Amino acid sequence: MQRFKSWFTGRRLVIAVPYAFLLLFFLFPFLIVGKISVSEMEAVAFKDVITFADGVFQLTLKFGNYLYIAEDSLYFKTYLSSVHYAALTTALCLFIGYPFAYFMARARSTVQPALLMLVMLPFWTSFLLRVYAWKGLLSDGGVVAQFVIGTGIDQLLAALGLIPAPGKLMNTPFSLILGMVYTYLPFMILPLYANLSKMDLRLLEAAADLGASPWVAFWKITVPLSKAGIIAGSMLVFIPCVGEYVIPELLGGPETLMIGRVIWDEFFSNNDWPMASSVAVIMILLIIVPLAIFNKYQAEAQETVR
Repeated sequence: MQRFKSWFTGRRLVIAVPYAFLLLFFLFPFLIVGKISVSEMEAVAFKDVITFADGVFQLTLKFGNYLYIAEDSLYFKTYLSSVHYAALTTALCLFIGYPFAYFMARARSTVQPALLMLVMLPFWTSFLLRVYAWKGLLSDGGVVAQFVIGTGIDQLLAALGLIPAPGKLMNTPFSLILGMVYTYLPFMILPLYANLSKMDLRLLEAAADLGASPWVAFWKITVPLSKAGIIAGSMLVFIPCVGEYVIPELLGGPETLMIGRVIWDEFFSNNDWPMASSVAVIMILLIIVPLAIFNKYQAEAQETVR
């Protein structure tokens, strides 16, 4: 009894809470989706994967959906497109968000709460309404569309292949990327700000005393010390962008097919739940496996440094 009580210490209970949350709200649903992906569908029901009758235990798994996904180039192109747009969105959010977070962290302490509120202000409005607002801004006659066309930026976008022709802004890669950058930019700024605001500024003073220019001190000290914030912000942006459905549906077009739309079509248009579950399982593995490998090597690198 004493050993049982000693195991349930406060530290272990605190650690057990997030593990229990992940077990209940991630692992169990993932196992259910995985079970559906290898099941045989009959009308609106699924055959049991495990059966036991007349003393015979039988396990029936159908991997035909995974083989079909591997053979069909459409799914490969869709996965590649989703990763491409997610990576591009992450890079743009980092490019825009890092200077903003740096400015917030270096601003006066009396101004920082107001700047932080401005970053969080979009969350006070419905995500769907904000995306719909961009439809109006980018459509013909919209304020943003008039500005882009009036300044000739649409010519540059057409030359870069982000829009099919000058003046055509909606349902293009440009509108999709713009919508995702706008939506997920706060998820990049907030972890960067939290990291940069805790940085010891005496390190920059020491670098200046040793003759380093502000630019060299920034690249040699500030950026390496903000690595944790960069990684956290990038993961918070990249992971939801890969499976994004609403923004590609409202702002994207036929050229911007992403995996979230494919899963929706398989579930609700084709009513093929095993195929949709197979697509979802592969998407999750594409995200989790590289992330787990990256975390493993990062932990080993930190142990080596210590």
